[in-house]
Amino acid sequence: MKPTGLIVAVALLAALGGVVWWSNKQQASADSKKTDTTAKLLAIPDDQIQNIRIKKAGAEAEDLVRENGKWKLTGPKPLPADQDAVSGITSNLTALNADNVIDEKPTDLKQYGLADPALDIQVRRKDGKTDELLIGDDTPTSSGAYAKLASSPRVVTIAGFVKTSFDKSPNDLRDKRLMTFDQDKITRVDLQAKGQSLEFGKDAQGEWQILKPRPLRADSSAVNGVVDKLRDAKMDLSGGEDASKQFASSSKVAVATVADAAGNHTLEVRKDKDKNYYAKSSDVAGAYKIASDTGDGLDKGLDDFRNKKLFDFGFSDPGKVEVPGAVYEKSGDKWMSAGKAMDNSTVQSLIDKLRDLSATKFVDTAAGQPVFTAAVTSNSGKRVEKVTIRKQGDQYFAQRENEASIYQIDAKSFDDLQSAAKAVKPAAAEQPKKK
Repeated sequence: MKPTGLIVAVALLAALGGVVWWSNKQQASADSKKTDTTAKLLAIPDDQIQNIRIKKAGAEAEDLVRENGKWKLTGPKPLPADQDAVSGITSNLTALNADNVIDEKPTDLKQYGLADPALDIQVRRKDGKTDELLIGDDTPTSSGAYAKLASSPRVVTIAGFVKTSFDKSPNDLRDKRLMTFDQDKITRVDLQAKGQSLEFGKDAQGEWQILKPRPLRADSSAVNGVVDKLRDAKMDLSGGEDASKQFASSSKVAVATVADAAGNHTLEVRKDKDKNYYAKSSDVAGAYKIASDTGDGLDKGLDDFRNKKLFDFGFSDPGKVEVPGAVYEKSGDKWMSAGKAMDNSTVQSLIDKLRDLSATKFVDTAAGQPVFTAAVTSNSGKRVEKVTIRKQGDQYFAQRENEASIYQIDAKSFDDLQSAAKAVKPAAAEQPKKK
């Protein structure tokens, strides 16, 4: 190699070494500011949190106050608070850790978005002590955000979901329920829909019954479905907080009233020409758009709530079954008839057909001769249900004893029941044990 080439190679190698040295020094400098050491930022016992103020850049402060164990919004305007939404905030205040310590003594907070923070969360405890958390820009990977305590110079990163939990609007924090009744203490439900006025009450066993327009057996699951719709009815605030104009110009669908220990709670639901639903409640000021399934769930008539089952014994174990020409009684784990053990599976098949016997619709009158009568004793002998089935032409009608309602049933259901009754047979004789 020529001397000149050797000199050039040595010079290039020295330059490359200098670049590597400078790069390592810069990385070491950066690492001196960033460590993997996590730091506890806040640890406030939940029962000590009394006030929370969330100030977002360019927006009015949101003030939350706890009174008698319940949170409420006092600013920007007084509103009931969604307790679950506030719980998402307080759970992070009780145990908030940093992911990483970025800078112990920063000289410029602006680079982290902390000179004018995106979120300023102030917490006042019962003892009057205050804590203030500042949250700035998102990290370059957007997996977290820069943060610091107002009382400490140290800059850290926190998880992105933590920032999200604090970044709430008043609509996020307000209680969006339209009705606030106590579901465990409901005594009555009234519903005006489809041109009918219905009233439901509970019997001694806690089951729903139809009281108006006349006493009738009710499908408890259907009534509970209405109660659930009312309990879950919430404001849709996507189009603005108050929809009074839309409500006033829409057609009435239903008016529902729930009575509990505190009194009556009423919700009126209306629908516009575009099939949007709006509601107004006695528990909350204003009118609001609501989900369509809430409106549809209340737009029901009398027959939607009538119990179409012919027997109420459900899945409780009957102790006695009477059908034409036979009586079956339970003795231990066996079914007996006239002193003989019966095949349990065939008796159970008959019970299943009786349990499933349901009306396809209700009719006002029916004639015809009785073609089948069944009686089922259940609930340890406390409940006896008797049903008579009549045939008129090719149609079948059933009626419960001591009840005026007439249930029309389809021909196949009757044929299946009759076949199950004929299929009941004695139990197979026990084989003698081999010696």
